[in-house]
Amino acid sequence: MAPHLNIVPSMFVLLLLFISTSKVQSDAFDVVAKFGAKADGKTDLSKPFLDAWKEACASVTPSTVVIPKGTYLLSKVNLEGPCKAPIEINVQGTVQAPADPSAFKDPNWVRFYSVENFKMFGGGIFDGQGSIAYEKNTCENREFRSKLPVNIRFDFVTNALIQDITSKDSKLFHINVFACKNITLERLKIEAPDESPNTDGIHMGKSEGVNIIASDIKTGDDCISIGDGTKNMVIKEITCGPGHGISIGSLGKFQNEEPVEGIKISNCTITNTSNGARIKTWPGEHGGAVSEIHFEDITMNNVSSPILIDQQYCPWNKCKKNEESKVKLSNISFKNIHGTSALPEAIKFICSGSSPCQNVELADIDIKHNGAEPATSQCLNVKPITSGKLNPIPCSGPVPKTPSATA
Repeated sequence: MAPHLNIVPSMFVLLLLFISTSKVQSDAFDVVAKFGAKADGKTDLSKPFLDAWKEACASVTPSTVVIPKGTYLLSKVNLEGPCKAPIEINVQGTVQAPADPSAFKDPNWVRFYSVENFKMFGGGIFDGQGSIAYEKNTCENREFRSKLPVNIRFDFVTNALIQDITSKDSKLFHINVFACKNITLERLKIEAPDESPNTDGIHMGKSEGVNIIASDIKTGDDCISIGDGTKNMVIKEITCGPGHGISIGSLGKFQNEEPVEGIKISNCTITNTSNGARIKTWPGEHGGAVSEIHFEDITMNNVSSPILIDQQYCPWNKCKKNEESKVKLSNISFKNIHGTSALPEAIKFICSGSSPCQNVELADIDIKHNGAEPATSQCLNVKPITSGKLNPIPCSGPVPKTPSATA
């Protein structure tokens, strides 16, 4: 039986929360007017921002921290709860990180920790100024990458609404959601060059009730990546591209990963990406489970691998290629997906030989190859359940002995 997706109730609770708090006159904590911040692009915003947060967080009535229009330099800030009442941040200006990656000794720039009943909005921009980092971030330079900051981190955040915020040119992931519950990210704009490495738009793990809605993501890695322990999640009305698509995983690389279950991705448009709707797990390594994953009503425009299950995920050829993935995949569907593929292999199901994929469904698929060759479908260790119009014909093409690596 499918796990109950109690996303709509959680969104309703959030809506009631912010309607009720908006009826109460909230205290405003303006970082410029009250705390001396300067919108000159040179004076560090860290202390005024943190001071405003601490005072607002200590308020027993709903409060709002305001960052007015202008450009601010922010070295880093750690905004911790719990707070005594609902709290908001109204970001109207552009907040810039130091451009030099050596300014960071850990992977944090703006971090929210242990906050409940929180809202951030205002149309502002968090600019990671990542161009220098992109040049140095190579697969061999792991120590350098380990210190690159995520633009915005939400750790242990509950009942939150993030609206109308832009994340630009993050040095690493744009937004990271970890151990959160009932958090909605809506009308976000995420942008970075298509060659920017490891700049996942939104990554999450060990979270429940996450909703990502009506957002535009252009980046150099996965538009959205879903890590272990993610449950009961809705992704809808996303435009993705350039980038690496919308991905479950990668999974199976580390011990004791928690199951991923109850994920619905719908009404999305994916354009000029290396992958579209993807599930990726490492060969060999460690076990795990993925179930109740549903991709529906998706348009693919010139996507290299529009529909992909890759249980031989091996970027940079650094993995146990001769072993099977230990991650079990079950109850997965791809429905009403149409558009064009940049490569002939429009559908690739590369499942584990030791734990074949179970209950994989294809329904109403129409993907045409942009080139002269017809689109094909490859299947390994899976027998998909099919219905409706299907182009290409399921499992119509052979799987090469060494499937091509995907980013």
